[in-house]
Amino acid sequence: MKTLVIIIHPNLQESVINKRWIEELEKYPDRYFIHRLHEAYPDEKIDVVKEQQLLESYDKIVFQFPFYWFNCPPLFKKWLDEVLTYGWAYGSQSGYKLGGKKIALALSVGIDEEEYRADGKYKYTLRELTAPFELTFDYIRADYRYFFAYYGIELNATSEWIEKSIPEYMDFLEAL
Repeated sequence: MKTLVIIIHPNLQESVINKRWIEELEKYPDRYFIHRLHEAYPDEKIDVVKEQQLLESYDKIVFQFPFYWFNCPPLFKKWLDEVLTYGWAYGSQSGYKLGGKKIALALSVGIDEEEYRADGKYKYTLRELTAPFELTFDYIRADYRYFFAYYGIELNATSEWIEKSIPEYMDFLEAL
């Protein structure tokens, strides 16, 4: 079955790594359905029913976005707030529509990995900083599969470095 990859990037045209990941995914239309959130909702008026129906159609869902300001792009937070509704995603009468679905994050991270440690510059691991996503997906009974992170884009944006991420990302997706 195909994997739904939801792209949340406010400036995809200027992206180097997320744009390259999408190019790679597009080579396999039989395995990945790409949903560009900013393109679908340039006015940020989310069609909740359409999003819920899309999610119900897939057993594997990946949210791909740049991790900056130690969080996700604002449209993703808005999407979570509006789409994961009581009575659909959670609640005793909801049927937990995403229950058991495999959900993961794919993150492009500007800072080097060693900076994300208790003794590093930013004091917390990326796993600690992404804990709210884990809790959210656990709460709605999805099968949260953690994240794929490719670190250091700020200082290493060479085409060689970006190409090195492709097999790692594809392996992560295949292992879901």
